[in-house]
Amino acid sequence: MADTVTLLIEPLPADAATSDLDATFREVDATAPALRVGELSTQRGDGIFETIGVVDGHAQEARPHLERLRNSARICELPEPNLPQWEAAIARAVESLPATGEFALKLVLSRGIEHGPAPTAWLHAAPAADFSAARERGIRVVTLDRGYARDTAERAPWLLLGAKTLSYAVNMAAIREAKRRGADDAIFVSSDGYVMEGPTSSVILRHGDTWSTPAPSGAILHGTTQLSLFEHLEASGRRTEYRDIPVDDLERADAAWLVSSVRLAAGIVELDGRPMPYDADETRELNDYLLSPRD
Repeated sequence: MADTVTLLIEPLPADAATSDLDATFREVDATAPALRVGELSTQRGDGIFETIGVVDGHAQEARPHLERLRNSARICELPEPNLPQWEAAIARAVESLPATGEFALKLVLSRGIEHGPAPTAWLHAAPAADFSAARERGIRVVTLDRGYARDTAERAPWLLLGAKTLSYAVNMAAIREAKRRGADDAIFVSSDGYVMEGPTSSVILRHGDTWSTPAPSGAILHGTTQLSLFEHLEASGRRTEYRDIPVDDLERADAAWLVSSVRLAAGIVELDGRPMPYDADETRELNDYLLSPRD
């Protein structure tokens, strides 16, 4: 059984029905050429993606990820994905992976070739990086100015801020800048002084008994992991809220985390060079939940 799987997908219209979805994707060698030189995903980052965590043979929250893929397609004016087709591709990939261990499964939908076949799509699953240290000992974080106010998405929707696009050069540059400053990761803040999100994660804070995250807006990608954790916290009787969070509230938090689909919950132990309170027991409980099968 291979520990990497790559499927090329022939995207179906959203309303297409077929009894043989397996015939619409095929497995290829991940090391072999698969994309055309004119592919707009690689030339311009013109496409969208999702990354799903696979834990011990279970694709975590596949449907919420696919719903977000569909929302990104709407924002980017891409053809709406056929969700049953993508679900079938995910199931095929997971069946091909080992039944134990953690994997990262990436879905990509691209605008395709200019004046050619469009759209194009593929899936790639590979072993996840070892994030045990980040989960167990926490991470150091710096705040970075994202360069626009928190209402920018409403004023400039063409920036596609609420979509998970392939244009991740800025996100990767932010992580490199964080490392240059001696940290592990970053939190973007708006030019008017509000907490937004990490380059690849959502922000969750705890003040006393209240857990909060930045209010959903077109400028923030609504995290599937954050949504799932809030459902878990609410089910266990804890109070959650969405609100505008000034940077000062981040600095005064009793605990804070960056959460994402593959790294899961990483507690913040240092913010801009200053120690942050770190709750190892709460972090362990969050990750125990996130590692359990979730649909």
